[in-house]
Amino acid sequence: MRILFAGTPEIALPSLETLSREGLVAAVLTSPDASRGRGRSLSPSPVKALALDLNLPVFTPGRLGREAREEIAEIGADLLAVVAYGKIFGPRFLELFPSGAINLHPSLLPRHRGPAPLPFTILEGDGEWGLSVQRIALEMDAGDILLQKSFPLKGTETTGVLGALAAEEGSAAMLEVVREIEAGIEKPVPQRHQDATYSRLLTKEDGMIDWNQSAEKIGRMVRAFNPWPGAYTGFQDQKLTIWEAAVLRENSSLGAGNVAAVDRKRGILIQTGEGLLAVQSLQLQGKKRLPWQSFVNGVRGIEGSILGGTNEKLHG
Repeated sequence: MRILFAGTPEIALPSLETLSREGLVAAVLTSPDASRGRGRSLSPSPVKALALDLNLPVFTPGRLGREAREEIAEIGADLLAVVAYGKIFGPRFLELFPSGAINLHPSLLPRHRGPAPLPFTILEGDGEWGLSVQRIALEMDAGDILLQKSFPLKGTETTGVLGALAAEEGSAAMLEVVREIEAGIEKPVPQRHQDATYSRLLTKEDGMIDWNQSAEKIGRMVRAFNPWPGAYTGFQDQKLTIWEAAVLRENSSLGAGNVAAVDRKRGILIQTGEGLLAVQSLQLQGKKRLPWQSFVNGVRGIEGSILGGTNEKLHG
């Protein structure tokens, strides 16, 4: 079995490592080098950097047109294995692979199809989460399921935590499916398309907190938007990002957005539309992320303040 592995970000690295260690990867397809960091210099994707370390041929086409298809066809790969590549594959490209194409998707398909399943799993308050290895179909995330793994959620996970788990568990899942295809014993199960739900790309603006929402909903935002774009609000005309918080079922007598108290055990208590949000880790614009105790000691005026605002500077 010869595989063309397609992926771009860090979540794809364990799968590439695992499949390469088994001698299955013939070449790697990833996004072109992009401007990163303060200097905006061109840097390779995480997948390209690892592929070069593994001495694998790497393709970085801007588009999957005729020229790219001809180059990739020369590899003679049997199977396309995809983990977060970032582009949609057309029928002519998929025809290059006699054994078809598979994709690792970090949700329990058909739930949360689309580009951002992890944050939407948290935002929707799902009680379980999982991985799906699917056949790639022309409709996004609508292919037959070859393997699924599910995990209970405690309600404290962040997108970052789920991403790390997806990367590690997903690599074993991808190898298992590849071996089944190689042996001709895979068992595809059609998705229940009528049950499909969809995620969408996130924007920086999604992170702005509306304090009129419930503490439960804002707490989910804090976890879903960690590490990006961060759940944030305004404090003294500056962006204030909240990284960790707990949901309290009690209320104060103050309006939504008011910092009701600084509690020595529970943190900075903020009144929401329903319930209090107990903030435990936060970051003022241009400053370091701090535990709430250090923040209170170093920043004046937080207790008794009213948070919020729609100033465009908050989106920076």
